[in-house]
Amino acid sequence: MTTHYIACDLGAESGRVMLGTLSNGVLTLEEIHRFSNINVRLGNSIRWDILRTFGELKEGLAKVAKRGISVASLSVDSWGVDYVWSGFGQPMLAPAYIYRDHRTDATCEKALATVGREKIFSETGIQIMPINTLYQLIADLETSPELMRQADGFLNIADFLHFLFSGVRRAEESLASTTQVYNPVTRSWSQELIKDFGFPPGAFPGIVPSGTTLGLITADIEAETGLKGTRVVASCSHDTGAAVAAVPAGGGHDWAYLSCGTWSLIGVELDAPLINEASRAANFTNEGGFGGTTRFLKNIVGLWISQECRREWERQGDKYSYPELDRLAEESEPLRTLIDPDDPRFLKPGDMPAKIEAFARETGQPVPSTPGEFTRAILESLALLYRHTLESIEKLTGREIGTLHIVGGGSQSKLFNGFIADAISRKVLAGPVEATAIGNILVQAIADGKLASLQDLRATVRKSVPISEFVPAGNPAWQEAFDRFLAIRKR
Repeated sequence: MTTHYIACDLGAESGRVMLGTLSNGVLTLEEIHRFSNINVRLGNSIRWDILRTFGELKEGLAKVAKRGISVASLSVDSWGVDYVWSGFGQPMLAPAYIYRDHRTDATCEKALATVGREKIFSETGIQIMPINTLYQLIADLETSPELMRQADGFLNIADFLHFLFSGVRRAEESLASTTQVYNPVTRSWSQELIKDFGFPPGAFPGIVPSGTTLGLITADIEAETGLKGTRVVASCSHDTGAAVAAVPAGGGHDWAYLSCGTWSLIGVELDAPLINEASRAANFTNEGGFGGTTRFLKNIVGLWISQECRREWERQGDKYSYPELDRLAEESEPLRTLIDPDDPRFLKPGDMPAKIEAFARETGQPVPSTPGEFTRAILESLALLYRHTLESIEKLTGREIGTLHIVGGGSQSKLFNGFIADAISRKVLAGPVEATAIGNILVQAIADGKLASLQDLRATVRKSVPISEFVPAGNPAWQEAFDRFLAIRKR
């Protein structure tokens, strides 16, 4: 039997409409429509053009409909933390802010000073990051009190698009869990924090588990796209939640995952949240996963640093593909310059090569001068940070990790995968690249009754997608580099 599903997969750089076909226990994927996920500067703020995104998704759905196939369901996944307010019968009161906007720089510190880091973490289990929804909401209260008085509905990005497609307003659990306004123990909004900060309590919608069918697409969407009788499913609305569901792991607990893209999310899957003083001090996070699992992870800056370098070089007239940058990095001197990707300067947009140069000078290291040297410094430093994070996970959970599964766009780089295996001294299994879309679609298949469980889902991934293996070469230079890296972090 053959069944078709659609994943509307939104990332920080681009969005895609992906057609998934499940036949005889094997999934095939086809990219139907791709578009840039652009942002807009309004005054001194940075916003997402969500209505343009909605239009692009409808264009992709129309392309699928022209094939004359029956589509069982569709689902949207997106990055976390950002959101839309609605009110007075209007679906959107203002364009959604981008999490990298500077407005939360001060509100995070104010929240920690008033309510306290310990209470915020004990209520939510989420690592403290200024980009989190909590601090954006506080900024709304401070800068847009009139908007907050008018608001009667809050939805994160993928949930907002589900609402536009189905007319049903719900918050999907994996996405809600990124906000730092959600309590993973009670699996509901944190009424304590809503009260402490004065948010409108009636604005937060009901939370539904991953894999919930919301309803059929509206008549308007049917008329616009040509799709008929297609259900809207809140699969794992958070892109990393979908990606982790698609990790092709077997049984046991000796594996960790790395969802590798603009961000690096590295962690393990737990049966329940791990909220204690040790995990708070280490700034780990507990996000919701499929089937009520917990994604215990550290959210760190990832290939964003390389992406920003690439954009800067393009502004200067030099355009490089990622494979070209890998080739240039491979030809550059190993372990010459290390950075600390956790340094706050690397989180914000700007001239990233200049920031790396400044970091190298401040730490007495050779300053990169070529795209290959910059790229190698970024990739090697990220690999060393992954080792540091994995060792922290082992201490916090008591697990011994033997294998790291890398999924997402970063898993395409053989050079990077080799660096990671050497840095962490563990086996690396790379793939699938399209983990987010695969997880999105196969959770829909569970909602559709075509798969029975998360274990079935992962077995389907193993049958459907090639996985590459990388083993450490045992080069002692990586241990010396790790010691240097730790010293740089302590400076």
